[in-house]
Amino acid sequence: MAGPTLVMYEAEQKEIQAIIERLTHDSRAKACFVIDKNGQALASAGQVAGLDITSLASLTAGSISATGGLARVLGEKGDFSASYNEGDKDNLYMTIVGGRIILVVTFNNETSSLGLVRLRTKKACDELAVVITRIVAKSGTGGEAVLSEITDDDIDNLFS
Repeated sequence: MAGPTLVMYEAEQKEIQAIIERLTHDSRAKACFVIDKNGQALASAGQVAGLDITSLASLTAGSISATGGLARVLGEKGDFSASYNEGDKDNLYMTIVGGRIILVVTFNNETSSLGLVRLRTKKACDELAVVITRIVAKSGTGGEAVLSEITDDDIDNLFS
């Protein structure tokens, strides 16, 4: 399920941050996260103080990967595009954007609803897909081309 690492550029990072901040506000969510399929957190917004974002990112990527396996077992041609988990206090809505990143929205039923989150997330996914496409285009082959000219000697010289 993991793919090439995205090389994030400052302009696109700011765009992604603005999109998820707006999504957090418009959906009345507690927090939103953008995570790559390798389990790296790329951006977060909302009530994130005290959260172990590194663990959340890693577990989310694993969950999406497992859900993709379930989709294949059930005969789906691709991954399930979204996943919803309901808890006693908080809910988690995860969706794959552009086949490369995962958008995670945490919310509770006191301040929001699944319907509102899904509606606002759809628009945010469309906006994020445009940004991700631009990042991939800038990166050449999706992240690998940026580092392709670095040799082992260059790395050795850096640390000597």
